[in-house]
Amino acid sequence: MKKLSVITICIFFFFLGCNTNKKATPQTEKSDALVDYFADNGFGNAVAIVQHPAGVYHKGVTYIAYQGPLEDPYVASYNHETKEWKGPFKAGVSVMGKDPNRKKQIDNHGKPALLIDDANYIHIAFGGHGGTPADGDNPLGNHHYGKNLHAVSKKPLDISAWETLDNVSLFGTYSQFIKMDNGDMYLFYRHGAHRSDWVYQKSTDNGVTFSEPVSFLKHKRRTDIEAEDSWYPWVSSGNGDDIIVAFDYHICRDNRNAQDARGHIPERHNVYYMVFDTKTGQWKNVKNEPLEMPLTKEMADEKTLVRNIPNDWTFQGITDVDPNGNPHVAVLVGPDVNARRSGPKRLQHFRWDGQQWLKSNLANLPRGNGDIEVQSSTAISIYLESETNDDVGEISRWDSFNGGETFKKTTVFLQRDYSGFVISSLIDNPHPDARIIVGEKKEGTDFRKMYLLGDSGPIQRNKKEANHTN
Repeated sequence: MKKLSVITICIFFFFLGCNTNKKATPQTEKSDALVDYFADNGFGNAVAIVQHPAGVYHKGVTYIAYQGPLEDPYVASYNHETKEWKGPFKAGVSVMGKDPNRKKQIDNHGKPALLIDDANYIHIAFGGHGGTPADGDNPLGNHHYGKNLHAVSKKPLDISAWETLDNVSLFGTYSQFIKMDNGDMYLFYRHGAHRSDWVYQKSTDNGVTFSEPVSFLKHKRRTDIEAEDSWYPWVSSGNGDDIIVAFDYHICRDNRNAQDARGHIPERHNVYYMVFDTKTGQWKNVKNEPLEMPLTKEMADEKTLVRNIPNDWTFQGITDVDPNGNPHVAVLVGPDVNARRSGPKRLQHFRWDGQQWLKSNLANLPRGNGDIEVQSSTAISIYLESETNDDVGEISRWDSFNGGETFKKTTVFLQRDYSGFVISSLIDNPHPDARIIVGEKKEGTDFRKMYLLGDSGPIQRNKKEANHTN
């Protein structure tokens, strides 16, 4: 009997232990777990080189804009001293992205560009792809879709509340913001669909009002073939009062051909460069020769040509200048329309030596899109998205210390297996820890994880704060 009692007692405590375990809280992932992305609700091509800047570093904080659900603009911020993230907040409502019957569900042309004025209000331009006939006559081009809109924060440096203003043209697309040292704001964009002038509007009162659009690249009918002249510029701050422009030529053909199962062919050629002296209002080429504006194809070929590229196709020129004002220009080059999708696409880099344009040796540079930063006459960096032979998506920096003659990979900011990336241009006045914005592309979804990358890699965030799509 004594032996049986001992066994009975052991069984009693065994079941008591089991019941105690059942009442215990199951193990779950820590609520303060950190992830490399700051948001997971990027949508479509959430950022791009052309709509820029998508980020600005100002008074210790990096402010970020990107395309979110239904193609609406979203803004987030990161305080580098307190390590605090805020947002993302929806900063406006795009006309695009709301029609379930539209064949092309995601337009991607209305991604936001961001600027902070001298009164510390935050501005974004977004939502346009040329406007529609319902918006009225477009005197500088044709129509397509969406409305170009301008929104401003209701309070200085506060991204939580926004107001949309009616003071820029609805016909804009590919918005590009620049603020000069004197506070003047310039909004550059294409005034309509492909067959439209490129223009700028200027504000001298912190974006309360803007001047009427001023054309600087002219679209016009060709007489030799059934096509129209069109353009794709990339506009940035130069030295002093200068605004610098790299651009390529788009031959907008009337008729489809065997390459054009989708309709319009985004065929582009050549690369060009020019300068806008905002103090004098004079446009000029790299030799300081004045240009008659708006620039035509004939005058561009004669005065502003960096390199004639008649057979391969070009895509997305970028530019920067050294402290002496000598420009560097890079552009993606490939054999056809697939050069900007799945086919071979490589950056070609050109530098002005004071007398002529010299082409760099970029044979070791991987295929991909990127932005350029010129620190001196010898130190140049290219920030690049690419994919390795092992299906690894990568964001890296390639540095040159010989004026751009050759480049070498020095930093890998981010790698992901079986992923691709869309990237922004360089953040304006970047903090070393926050140089570029990246969206991660995954098969089977239109949503993107959004990363803020710098010299230390991605800036992390609490997972619960970063997840929004659920």
